[in-house]
Amino acid sequence: MKKSLKQIMGSGLCISLLAVGVAGAASAAETTTTTPTTTAQSKNLIVLIGDGMGPAEVTAARYYSKMFLNKDRLELDGGYYVGKATTYSQAGPYTTESGAVTDSSAAATAFSTGHKTYNNAVSVSNGDVAKPYGSVVEAAIKQGKATGLVTTDTIVGATPSVWASHVRQRGNQNAIASQYLNSGVNVFFGGGKINFITKDEKGKRTDKNIIPDFEAKGYKTAYDKAGLDAIPATAGKVLGLFADDAIPYVLDRDDKTPSLPQLTQKALDILSQNKNGFVLMVEAGRIDHAGHGNDLPTNIQETLELDATFKTLVDFAKKDGNTSLVVTADHETGGLSLGRDNVYELNVDLFNKAKHSTDYLDVSLKAAQTADDVRKIVADNVGFTDLSDEEVALILKGDGTSSGRAGGYNAVVSKRLGVGWTGHGHSGVDVGVWAYGPIASLLKGDIDNTDIAKSGAKVIGADLTAVTKELQDKYLYPLFKVTRDSKTLLAARSLAEALDIKVTWDETTKTVVFAKDSQQLSVNVETGAITENGAASALVGNVDNGKLYLPLDAFNKLTGKSFTWDSVSERILIN
Repeated sequence: MKKSLKQIMGSGLCISLLAVGVAGAASAAETTTTTPTTTAQSKNLIVLIGDGMGPAEVTAARYYSKMFLNKDRLELDGGYYVGKATTYSQAGPYTTESGAVTDSSAAATAFSTGHKTYNNAVSVSNGDVAKPYGSVVEAAIKQGKATGLVTTDTIVGATPSVWASHVRQRGNQNAIASQYLNSGVNVFFGGGKINFITKDEKGKRTDKNIIPDFEAKGYKTAYDKAGLDAIPATAGKVLGLFADDAIPYVLDRDDKTPSLPQLTQKALDILSQNKNGFVLMVEAGRIDHAGHGNDLPTNIQETLELDATFKTLVDFAKKDGNTSLVVTADHETGGLSLGRDNVYELNVDLFNKAKHSTDYLDVSLKAAQTADDVRKIVADNVGFTDLSDEEVALILKGDGTSSGRAGGYNAVVSKRLGVGWTGHGHSGVDVGVWAYGPIASLLKGDIDNTDIAKSGAKVIGADLTAVTKELQDKYLYPLFKVTRDSKTLLAARSLAEALDIKVTWDETTKTVVFAKDSQQLSVNVETGAITENGAASALVGNVDNGKLYLPLDAFNKLTGKSFTWDSVSERILIN
């Protein structure tokens, strides 16, 4: 039986409509971070992110470096460590998570904009009506600086996206790609080609291939190492998409795929042509992926690539003499422990045995039919020829998670290496901070991840407040729902408050009344019918889980404005 609106809303109608709303909604009214324009201490700013790189990951890479590379320390260990950063986020509107353990988008929003937000948010505030936060990259563009985003993850992934796009949900990657087109960023290097091309081209877009739109705006394009090498330093703007999804792991690459240091050097060559300076974000994005998979050998190689990239960057900064460089992580992934099972040993001598990542082996593992099949896969990849029956059984059964047999494989390898994992998700530990140049003095000791953005803006004299205000004057990101007949409806009370519309509840008529100036809309909660200034309207309201939703036209009528709905980016265009 179809329920009435009154039945759906229940007895808590008045409270539900007139209360504040979801946890963390107060943050939606949060003022922007005060970052006054200051005398710049550096012309250039570089931020290097090790996604998922906690203290244990760095230590494991150092052990590897000592045993197999004949290096007593990492490049990071050369006197650059300045402290550690907290990583927590906020409770949000979509889950019951407290925010104690962050995801990449909330953490990256913090260190790019200076604001906390909820997990899944991409540089927008918390609450039913989110507002965009300006990033250091966006503020630098206003200064006339060149800017670049480089990653081994997809270029529309959480960490790069927060610097140049704004969406309520990080999974809206097609929107992120579309927003990049008008972002003003000079260099995009990463994976993620599928978010730029259509489904007919084996991509994810239903509208069109947007790569020609980038080319029309002057972006040179590259899709492999040869294409990257052919791009001149004077190119100005480049879109490099080096994989359909994430760039392959270090262990799995062929010579057609550029490394992170190579991508970074090319970005430096291009961006340093700008006489006003530049801001560059570089992410070693697949440390995180290996952590999610509990794949330590792969994790180590990705961390070592970050370390090599750091050398590229710090060598540039030292030669340039006018660059600030900071290195940190968004969070740790996997809960890695170096040591396990009350055994005081770590089998570092086995850290270099793997020939490929578990992602590479996944197809073979899924296809394995017998114990002999499993033994051959393990022997060929990691050299273990003495698997016990119990180990074989674990791999065939899987580890009980969505990782399946790959999870079982990594559980067996991890135990032999002497390492443990608390799970396949993130952990809430503090992460390290390394720095070079004037920014180093601003980040010493125990800091929060938001201090990365605030200090970065300060050291180059950028104004985060101004760029945030400019964005908030253009866009709102309301909570919304799409009906079965494909109509978009917006959370009524919170959007009304954001637009200075008065909301009252009339118990006698069972209506919610919205009023602004001489305009009034009344919504009957039992029928969904709407009247405009007392006359019947074609507009209809909808209630879902005690929350009233209205079409955008209702707010246009109340305000006398012509707001439009951007269905790709899921936002209201105010102007």
